[in-house]
Amino acid sequence: MVKKKHEEVSGDQRLENIGETLSNTEQFIFNNQKFIGVGVVVIIIVILGFFGYGKYYIEPKTTEAAEQMFQAQKYFESDSLDKALYGDGNSIGFIDIISDYNMTKPGNLANYYAGISFLKKGDFKQAIDYLGDFSADDHLISPMAKGAIGDAYLELGEKDKAAAYYIEAANMDDNGFTSPLFLYKAGQVYELQGKYDKAITTYTRIKDNYFKSTEGRSIEKNIAQAKALKDTK
Repeated sequence: MVKKKHEEVSGDQRLENIGETLSNTEQFIFNNQKFIGVGVVVIIIVILGFFGYGKYYIEPKTTEAAEQMFQAQKYFESDSLDKALYGDGNSIGFIDIISDYNMTKPGNLANYYAGISFLKKGDFKQAIDYLGDFSADDHLISPMAKGAIGDAYLELGEKDKAAAYYIEAANMDDNGFTSPLFLYKAGQVYELQGKYDKAITTYTRIKDNYFKSTEGRSIEKNIAQAKALKDTK
């Protein structure tokens, strides 16, 4: 009987605690409603500002950038690389597009074009800088950009970095084009370095996973060559 009474008191106490908590919360809201109201307004303004920024600033800028990119891309395709990079006096090139429209997707893509242009011109450090600034979630261009950084490092004689970028490019998207292409390039670098075990492992990955690719159709010869070189080392 005493125990039951104790339980009832405990239950009443819990209810009182809950009620007190609710009262305190209500009192807090009442005392601070002005500030809470301001906070809600600020959140609404930030949300509206974000959507307004996208619709009324980014979207028009994106359209402008795409229009500016058209002529630069034409020059790039015809290997008029200086005009592609710096413009022709009437239209701007990739460098200015990057500067003026860096917040847009075309502005980002201009980094890729600029990087490849500098790679073709033999300015490998500039190529690495611009390709490094390019960022996209793409099945083809992203691995190609990463692999092009590998090409630039190879031209600079930095074979370890070249191989690392080739492997990264191969792993970015598992497909039958970029993966075997950059695995093959990595294998070639490993051979140049005398790292024949790594070359064999890399070539075997092509054989096992991408045997239908251009590289895969003749990869047995590369494996045999790497094994022969390893035996004579």
